[in-house]
Amino acid sequence: MVYPDVHLARFICRPNRFIAECRMIETGEQVTVHVKNTGRCRELFLPEVEVVLSYQPSPKRKTAYDLIAVKKNGQWFNIDSQVPNALAAQGLKEGMIQLPGLTGQMTLVKREKKYGNSQFDIYVETSTEQKAFIEVKGMTLENSRLGAFPDAPTLRGLKHVNELNRAISEGYQCYVLFVIQFEQVDKATINTEMQPALTEAIEAGQKLGLNVLAYNCEVTPETIRVLKEIPFDLYESF
Repeated sequence: MVYPDVHLARFICRPNRFIAECRMIETGEQVTVHVKNTGRCRELFLPEVEVVLSYQPSPKRKTAYDLIAVKKNGQWFNIDSQVPNALAAQGLKEGMIQLPGLTGQMTLVKREKKYGNSQFDIYVETSTEQKAFIEVKGMTLENSRLGAFPDAPTLRGLKHVNELNRAISEGYQCYVLFVIQFEQVDKATINTEMQPALTEAIEAGQKLGLNVLAYNCEVTPETIRVLKEIPFDLYESF
């Protein structure tokens, strides 16, 4: 994915989860920007940290800029919560992302599919009549090259894992796919201290056949692309 018209700035503050105040590095102008991630991201949004803004003005918008990436310890972290689903669908279609246990050729890759009380991010069908649900989660939390999810309790994420577990019993192949929105990472895990129930649900799902995958990304101020699969270990302590 390529972002248009990017500019470097310094983060000042975040009055609420939707907007931030930033200072343009080129001009010193202070601008109010839309934050493309409603999560906490507290370990990223530190005063004076370098950020990337994409200029996308429109009469329908209250702000002209989107905040899309933050620099931490010399590397860029993409924080756009909409990009993981797009990267996942593209990666599946192009063969960059592989789904273990799936046989035959993929004949359908569909964004958003309702099942039970949930709407999963991606639905797949294959030439061998397999059907699969993939729930995609972006990962921006990191410590010492260990990536983790979530950075705040997620009732929606827990609900989706429980629904995936139910779908397995009805014959679907089911996957949780973490798109790690930074590059320098050796392993991915669940932030159990933040949400023990999510770890328990994934543990129960893995016993049923739930596949949990993680892929990291190359991130620049202008771009983000999927790189390679990263080992996932539910029991790695974050």
